Amino acid sequence: MLDLLIVGGGPAGLATAIHAARAGLDVVVAEPRTTPVDKACGEGLMPGAVRALAELGITPPGHPLRGIRYVDAADARQRAEAGFRHGLGLGVRRTDLHAALARRVAELGVPVRPVKVDAVTVRQDTGSVGAAGLTARYLAAADGLHSPVRRHLGLDLPDPRPPRYGLRRHFTVAPWTDHVEVHWSTRAEAYVTPLAPELVSVAILTSERAPFDVQLADFPDLAARLATHTSSAVRGAGPLRQRVRGRVADRVLLVGDAAGYIDALTGEGISLALAGAAQLVRCVREDRPQDYERAWRRASLRHRLLTDTLVRLRVRPQLTRLIVPTAARLPFLFAGLVNGLT
Repeated sequence: MLDLLIVGGGPAGLATAIHAARAGLDVVVAEPRTTPVDKACGEGLMPGAVRALAELGITPPGHPLRGIRYVDAADARQRAEAGFRHGLGLGVRRTDLHAALARRVAELGVPVRPVKVDAVTVRQDTGSVGAAGLTARYLAAADGLHSPVRRHLGLDLPDPRPPRYGLRRHFTVAPWTDHVEVHWSTRAEAYVTPLAPELVSVAILTSERAPFDVQLADFPDLAARLATHTSSAVRGAGPLRQRVRGRVADRVLLVGDAAGYIDALTGEGISLALAGAAQLVRCVREDRPQDYERAWRRASLRHRLLTDTLVRLRVRPQLTRLIVPTAARLPFLFAGLVNGLT
């Protein structure tokens, strides 16, 4: 019998597999898709994520990031900037990150089975959990934002707030900054992340359902800068916010986006996935799954508080207009918030 069966071979699932293998656990990943898998995301790793990946033996290629810059879409001269105090971040193509994690999993000899786990087939008793013909002491559900395993276990909660969506496109243009730029309009945010000498990622977060080019028009300075450059196809994701009743159901533990998601506003998705993977494996190794919920909450507390606060401001346009001017007026506070999450 396995120690841990991981359902889902995205970054969260693969990070969990790496932690498990390093802890001496017998682990298998169930993932039917061929690596790497692309996904709509901002593609910026904060310094904490870069350090956590390095500790796992992973150094993906990318563009160094020195901080975060907020820009007012209505007046691009209005901006606030905060440098990272504890190392550099990294702009990394999602496919490059996924491929680097997959290589590390292969180096550690972790089997990745090309099987799809149907959530309704997950069965557990007092000593084991099984799915797709595999049996383990525990199962880690790393099956994404709209986790079928989470839904099957009745762990989803309704969300009364307006849904938010993400759209991402790449542009072949030389980066004009070594910061992640967050452009704020009254209806959306646009994240600009340098990825390579001639490539940037632009991710738009919004509650409005409209094509990427229509959304980009809300950011006239950014749209003008990108107008003559070749772009990739658009990838989308959402609704982003996923409320979860809990992250433990007997011998099933949720990790990554499956464990619940607020928003991509603070760019901490990968950092949280890596932290959650480490805590999940610790609880499995100690045979104390009941400790995982508290450990996950403790590891994600600062992120959840800041992200939830920003999302609440976002739905009130009169307050949204104050975000960039306030950050510019109070640079020490802005820098403290940015570095509190890195």
